[in-house]
Amino acid sequence: MNHSITAEELLDELKTMPFTERGRFFSILGEQYFQNDDFSHQQVFGHLINDEFSSKDAAEYLEISIATFRRYVQKGKLNPSNVYGRSQMFATRDLKQFKRALRV
Repeated sequence: MNHSITAEELLDELKTMPFTERGRFFSILGEQYFQNDDFSHQQVFGHLINDEFSSKDAAEYLEISIATFRRYVQKGKLNPSNVYGRSQMFATRDLKQFKRALRV
């Protein structure tokens, strides 16, 4: 039997993928289906603007080790946007800004 997946189900599945695999997925999707389209960054990634990353995904996004990431948090260079029990979540916009600062 063929099971089709809804857009919401696909989005939930994408959220469980490691950050690098999500990047690969969107690269493949773009290459195969949107080659001749000219989408802005906002159109493609705008839905993530209010999203949050776990510590592991945030470290992966910043391209640093989890140990280095934790040191930045301990020193107050990065602050969680939410804390759920022992889990810290980090706002997308804060990580994006921090990543830019790391490149300078």
